[in-house]
Amino acid sequence: MDPQRPPRFRLNYGQKIFLLATLPLILATAMIAVLVTREATDMSAREIAGLEAKLIATKREELKNYISIARTAFSPIYGNALPDDDEAKTRVAQILAAMTYGSDGFFFVYDYDGKNIVSPRQTWLIEKNWAGLSDAEGTPVVDKLIEMARQGSGFHTYIWPKPSSGRDGRMITHVIGLQDWRWSVGTGVFIDDVLASVAAARAETEARVRRTFIYIGAITLASVLLVFMSGLVINIRERRLADAKLKALTQRIFDTQEEERGRVARELHDSISQILVGVRYTLELARRRLNAGDARAGESLGQGIDTLNGAIQEVRRISRDLRPGVLDDLGLGPALQALAEEFGKRTGIEVEFKTNPFRNRLDQEAKIALYRIAQEALTNVERHSGASRVRMLVRGTKEGAVVRIEDNGNGMPATRRDGLGLRNMAERMEQLDGKLRILSTKEGTLIEAQVPLSHMLPPTGTARAQGASGS
Repeated sequence: MDPQRPPRFRLNYGQKIFLLATLPLILATAMIAVLVTREATDMSAREIAGLEAKLIATKREELKNYISIARTAFSPIYGNALPDDDEAKTRVAQILAAMTYGSDGFFFVYDYDGKNIVSPRQTWLIEKNWAGLSDAEGTPVVDKLIEMARQGSGFHTYIWPKPSSGRDGRMITHVIGLQDWRWSVGTGVFIDDVLASVAAARAETEARVRRTFIYIGAITLASVLLVFMSGLVINIRERRLADAKLKALTQRIFDTQEEERGRVARELHDSISQILVGVRYTLELARRRLNAGDARAGESLGQGIDTLNGAIQEVRRISRDLRPGVLDDLGLGPALQALAEEFGKRTGIEVEFKTNPFRNRLDQEAKIALYRIAQEALTNVERHSGASRVRMLVRGTKEGAVVRIEDNGNGMPATRRDGLGLRNMAERMEQLDGKLRILSTKEGTLIEAQVPLSHMLPPTGTARAQGASGS
């Protein structure tokens, strides 16, 4: 090593970790500040545009009221006059010429050829043809007013000299057409006050956005270390909690899978296996009788076929428990009704099923979740409750869809309230932002699951909607 060369600066491991964590935080905070400023600017622009639109709308309503007043004044004359009644036209023109308001408000009339008939505050326009006239920005004025009058009515904005000062100002006008006389009658107001208010609001907003950006920068620089340290501590703690929850969730998934596998295995062993063994013995008996020429061979074959049909029905039942086809084909209501009927036949427990039609359909996740909750609740009733009667209700409410299962059993012991089945119910509802209510006493247990309106799809038709307690 050269003794004349100064030693190079090296970062230790802790400094590298700090730098690696701090730089992205600073960059992210700076980007957030820029985005917040941009969003604030955009939001302010939208608010200003909305303010301008609202003020313009107010002016338009004001013009509509003026036109309505004028129309009321000359309607008796115009309504009883013929198209060539010059006397009536003169009287209406005099009425409109006399209707001035404020320092710049007046009514004007152009015929459809562009000739001005009424202009009380700018008399130099009268009796002259102004077809083709445009304002200082090149916007057509008279031709556009006549075009809108021919169509019935309309609004038009353009630059026009103010009668009170002679200076140009932006004017919004409202015209209507008197089709029998081929007249365009209108009035207008200058909106310089509106534009001034909008400009002042825009300037104030821009200043506020600049101040906000400066404040964000100052706060960011002052708090970056504190945020980093707090975030580091919280991150470590949350990571440990997340790892623990993930392990618990993984274990619950394994437990659920094993429980479902065990249930299917028991179903296959206790029902399908025994039925198939019976079929085998019956078919072997039929073969021996057939070889011996015994006439009862056909009877044995018939018994074997009947028993095999029973095995097929049992396979269908197990398949339906795993994933009921009626849930996809007809919806939640029919699927739960079939589940309740099959449960009653299998267990001998009286099941009362009620539903009311509701127009909105459930999405797929909600249907599956409510079906599984009902299935788990009936399984608990069969295994633990000792109930003789179960009531199941499916209905739509203003808040969403509800499935309620109530039994008259001996209640739910405290040791079972943290069981895997109830945890699965609760987690299904949490994933859907729904609610799960469990009430248990010595007189019975009530389980109610409700999914919110966010999982309700719009109705697709009357016929389909009436089955939607099912959908």
